Amino acid sequence: MEKTNVDDMLMEMISPKVTEIQKKFSDGGVLTQDDINTLLLKSQYNHINHLDAKLNEVVADVASLKGEFAGLKGEFEILRGEFKSLEERIDLKFQIFQESMEKTIQQALNKNMMLLVFVMGFFLTLSKIIDKF
Repeated sequence: MEKTNVDDMLMEMISPKVTEIQKKFSDGGVLTQDDINTLLLKSQYNHINHLDAKLNEVVADVASLKGEFAGLKGEFEILRGEFKSLEERIDLKFQIFQESMEKTIQQALNKNMMLLVFVMGFFLTLSKIIDKF
């Protein structure tokens, strides 16, 4: 915890009075309102120092998190690039598959059409032969 000159000066100013109040209280003396206010001031000062220390920890943690998030952002960018590359490869393979399927379907249609023409020709020829008899 870093202290400023003002912090040190405040503690130096009230420390002798706090020591005097503590001695007075341990001797069984009655505390005045000023004594109580001085003790409250020291208590508040300690509380502020504690909160200041915690704030410094939080600031350090936030700075650390910023660094970690920056690292994660970089990793996500790499991952995004890998997904884009994978998507492009899948698209290319799908396009090749689609072209292959179109070619196979076209060949099957051509084959079926030739078979249909041949069968129709055969039945037409057969019917003509039967008509002549």
